[in-house]
Amino acid sequence: MNTATAHIKKAPRHFLPEDFTVTTWDALQPYFQDLQERPLDSTAALEKWLLDISELEAVVSEDACWRQIKMTCDTTDPKLEEAFTYFCMEIQPKMQPVANELNQRLLDSPFAAGLSKPGFSIYLRNTRNQVSLYREANVPLFAELSVMAQQYGVISGKMTIKVNDKEYTLQQAAKFLEGSDRTLREEVYRKTMDRRLQDRAALDKLYTDLVQKRQQVAVNAGFENYRDYKFRELGRFDYTKEDCFQFHAAVREHIVPLVKKSLQRQKAKLGLDVLRPWDTEAEPAGTKPLEPFHTGEELVNKAISTFDALDPFFGECLRVMKSMGRLDLESRIGKAPGGYNCPLAETGVPFIFMNAAGQMKDLTTMVHEGGHAVHSFLSHPLSLSAFKEYPMEIAEVASMSMELFTMDHWDIFFSDAEELKRAKLQQLERSITIFPWIATIDKFQHWVYEHPQHTEAERTAAWLQILEEFSPNEVDFSGLEEGRAASWQRQLHLFEVPFYYIEYGIAQLGAIAMWKQYRENKAQALENYQRALALGNTVSLPELYKAAGIRFDFSPAYVRELADFVQEEIDKL
Repeated sequence: MNTATAHIKKAPRHFLPEDFTVTTWDALQPYFQDLQERPLDSTAALEKWLLDISELEAVVSEDACWRQIKMTCDTTDPKLEEAFTYFCMEIQPKMQPVANELNQRLLDSPFAAGLSKPGFSIYLRNTRNQVSLYREANVPLFAELSVMAQQYGVISGKMTIKVNDKEYTLQQAAKFLEGSDRTLREEVYRKTMDRRLQDRAALDKLYTDLVQKRQQVAVNAGFENYRDYKFRELGRFDYTKEDCFQFHAAVREHIVPLVKKSLQRQKAKLGLDVLRPWDTEAEPAGTKPLEPFHTGEELVNKAISTFDALDPFFGECLRVMKSMGRLDLESRIGKAPGGYNCPLAETGVPFIFMNAAGQMKDLTTMVHEGGHAVHSFLSHPLSLSAFKEYPMEIAEVASMSMELFTMDHWDIFFSDAEELKRAKLQQLERSITIFPWIATIDKFQHWVYEHPQHTEAERTAAWLQILEEFSPNEVDFSGLEEGRAASWQRQLHLFEVPFYYIEYGIAQLGAIAMWKQYRENKAQALENYQRALALGNTVSLPELYKAAGIRFDFSPAYVRELADFVQEEIDKL
């Protein structure tokens, strides 16, 4: 039986003591030294050595993840920030040169050619890539970048506004933008914008510093710019920057007109002559915003029931996470923004972090991160940690497909048939309307790192030009120019995980294709979904998509085909 508990049964340690915890480099160093000096005189010895490396990686990785998780859950506790910073500055920089040496030992071993089990060809390809990129001069830069990037969450976690004399995080306040009181919507929108603008200068400086340090990393590694370096570091072996540019063009040509139609429907629904930015998510008078849940406890319980209805294994994954305290769902002051699923390499049970405030988009985030969690469970039984570190282009298929699959069971969240229909319509429209923002953020990143010495004024001008390119011009932003010029700052990926954004576009196409397959044959689609996710990182990206029964393709023709399919489904509602 395919059960979550079977997937996360923690294996006993064979290399490290069971009670070992990561404290200092001095405590870790003897285990790395063993791996540096151990004779590798047979294929069996090499395989045992790789298993021991994997165990050490899993223990260290899980410790580092917990430091980051705890800090994002409470950005106000200096001890949590210190613990994270200590790892970044005192442990990781000492580990990286040794890890590179171990990678080189693997590549130099005459027995590497005998590693014939599934996954080793991808592992060796990735190892060769890592060794080719390693530069000792970049080790301290990586440490500094890790600490700097987390400052985005520290700054953003302090952002609050008052509405009706009550303090709200920006995530909590966003629910007012769905209400029918237009005056209140405008007040909340403007207060949110003004609050973000208070930290505009600090975030501008932080981003400039990050860009310059990242450029130095690229130059040290022999690259002209950080974009080209990052494509290699991310292991983008199956597509190029030119493919990304093609995707941008396809979105501009085939998706922006559909978004324009969606905004025109919204304007008509509200009976407005002019659509303002505080109107885009609003409901007309007499229609309450969708409230799929009220508390984090209700959200997770309903999500478990929804996953159970889709496949009992999916529900059990969330149930195990709940029982182990691996969920922090509700928005609160002092909590970092955003949402994520963090795989935990040794125990195998991931952690979901989000900022729920009772909105429809929180339901989407919950099932999205739940899809990531299912992926973590399915790939955990693979023998090496490296096999479990799946490419982001398939990881986001796991999460975005779950958003669409679960719609069949959203009656668990909405007992009213009309509300259920509205929820599905919002989800389908979002499946299309997110593409222009993805293209905007991705194209902006290309510009930023192609022009690393740009000024803040040049960056703002480039942002506005790119934003305009993917905007359908149905929303009137007059008088809000300053907020629009700084609107890129709300995207944490730019600060924390550079160039990780096109994956959402590629994967959204994959998810729509998975959903199309699901509509035709539910059982087969779910079987293909689980088969592909269980492969982790043991085959190439096109092969992972093939295992899922879909194509790795983001050409203009394919973009149009899938967008048309979603539009047909919208028209049926």
